[in-house]
Amino acid sequence: MVAYTRDEIISATDLARNVSGTLSSIVKHTKEKVAISKNNKLEAVIIDIEEYERLKEAYDLMEHIEIAKIVEERKSSATIDFETLLKEEGIAYDDL
Repeated sequence: MVAYTRDEIISATDLARNVSGTLSSIVKHTKEKVAISKNNKLEAVIIDIEEYERLKEAYDLMEHIEIAKIVEERKSSATIDFETLLKEEGIAYDDL
């Protein structure tokens, strides 16, 4: 779980009053992140665009690695051809 310092948490109301200042603190890197709270519950986080893009690229890479692992696992598993499957299930090809 990510930890937030007291100065990294701002209410939605305070954010609405000071959007420019909040964004400035992120852009100027005086704050790494700002968590937005509403009704005493953290709802969103503002981060620098470069950090977001870096995180998104890392997430996409991890997703591709996971897909590659699944493909490799399936390559080594037993398979049957489509016609055999239809026959085993009692389905005629023309019924599809």
